[in-house]
Amino acid sequence: MAKYVCMGATLKCTFGQTPSTLSVIVPLRPMIQNKPKATIMDYVPMVNVMPFGMCTSLSNPTVASATSAAMGVLTPMPCVPVIVAPWAPGGKQMITNMPALLDNCKLMCAYGGNISINMPGHTCNSEGK
Repeated sequence: MAKYVCMGATLKCTFGQTPSTLSVIVPLRPMIQNKPKATIMDYVPMVNVMPFGMCTSLSNPTVASATSAAMGVLTPMPCVPVIVAPWAPGGKQMITNMPALLDNCKLMCAYGGNISINMPGHTCNSEGK
């Protein structure tokens, strides 16, 4: 059963070289272990979703350029996530009029990366108790 996600969740991108963390900055949210619960709208790059170290996607213009300059040898460049749509699919519970973020939700980076949740940010059961 899917778990609710909260501040501090660990995220992974298929083209990133290191994990990232989820930041939930909206106050007055329900809490799990004193951490605010996330919604599907907590997807803003550099606000909610931090970089994943170095990016290895050739769809990323900086990676493509560096790889071309290195005569075709894949050259990772710093990750700057480009996310244009909320987490999907979202949970049934509503938090501040938005669907709750569950650990089975995904994000897509414009450079082709599939962003998933490795750890939901808490050690509770699926109801967050």
